[in-house]
Amino acid sequence: MLTQRQLFLLNVAQTSNSPRLLEIERAEGLYLYDAAGKAYMDLVSGFAVSNTGHRHPAIVKAIKDQVDLYMHLSVYGEYVQTPQVKLAQKITSLLPGTLNSVYFTNSGTEATEGAMKLAKRFTGRQEIIAYKNSYHGSTQGALSLMGNEEFKQAYRPLLPGIKFINFNQRQDLELITTKTAAVIVETIQGEAGVRVPDLDYMLLLRHKCLQTNTLLILDEIQSGLGRTGKLFAFEHFNIVPDVLLTAKAFGGGMPLGAFIAPKHVMDALKENPILGHITTFGGHPVCCAAGLASLEVILKEKLIENIAVKEALFRELLQHKEIKEVRGKGLMLSIQLSNFNQVESVSKHCVENGVIVDWFLHCETALRVAPPLIISSEEIEKACAVILEAIDFYADI
Repeated sequence: MLTQRQLFLLNVAQTSNSPRLLEIERAEGLYLYDAAGKAYMDLVSGFAVSNTGHRHPAIVKAIKDQVDLYMHLSVYGEYVQTPQVKLAQKITSLLPGTLNSVYFTNSGTEATEGAMKLAKRFTGRQEIIAYKNSYHGSTQGALSLMGNEEFKQAYRPLLPGIKFINFNQRQDLELITTKTAAVIVETIQGEAGVRVPDLDYMLLLRHKCLQTNTLLILDEIQSGLGRTGKLFAFEHFNIVPDVLLTAKAFGGGMPLGAFIAPKHVMDALKENPILGHITTFGGHPVCCAAGLASLEVILKEKLIENIAVKEALFRELLQHKEIKEVRGKGLMLSIQLSNFNQVESVSKHCVENGVIVDWFLHCETALRVAPPLIISSEEIEKACAVILEAIDFYADI
């Protein structure tokens, strides 16, 4: 009889020739557990998904309660479904007043696709400006916005009318003109290795978009829902986007995304043509119930309040001659090392010793550290000890 691992390799589509192949049987809080009962600290949060930890009891209960009522009913936007209504009301109540209309999707890349269509439809323009080393998803439209040719050259032709500028470089803002439908930018660049922009830069970007009547789309798919010490990272920069993208942690472990905009902007999808953007499963009631429960956990358990303290502890502990820099904001961090061989070896050593870290799509010389927001000081100390031990071991690579 074939093992689970063999069946996985035979029947589940692979995205690389070297998958991690961890066989996880259960997860709880910060930890994943394999078949032998070995515990792993999940320091990547399922890639910025498990902000409240794995299987938070309140989220599990919300899922079970909703399953007992109904699951899928109809295509998005036709029936009044309580989980959608409650989550939309809750998230908009926590955002600036202009961001009052939520379009639910299944994922972050679908939120990107919807926002691109909305920008073109509302402005009547075709040009979109994105950033070098950006990542907004892997579908055709989102891939067109990816600022790394290596990952998209095999799939051309992609969408026309996309221009790329340099992140955090003021002179490039002059390329935003009255021909530009939207600028789409990660508030904090994730796959570039966690790059935090200057406050002045973000203020200038906001001003330039207002000046040219260009929509500013902020991608908070990784940085949102408390990860940086604010509910959304744009709050650090004293600006408000025209369109906000969220996903990953938004569903509390279930597949859920959204693009959020002023109602008068979102209404552009209602006519000429009608049904300007449609989805079957977007805003699935079980996912929305989980999303609402997750949001309430973040607020009720005050998970955001201690993020700055936890960041400071990581920075204090992650001191080593091989660490060039620790970048990021809150619990969205990267540890800059010398080369990919070192990063890969350190990452494998950490996993073998019960700490899951990873690297970045556009920055393979840095380690990703983005644990659930519930991580304790003691757990941070234990995790950092393993990371430093691994760096010591592979210092000469």
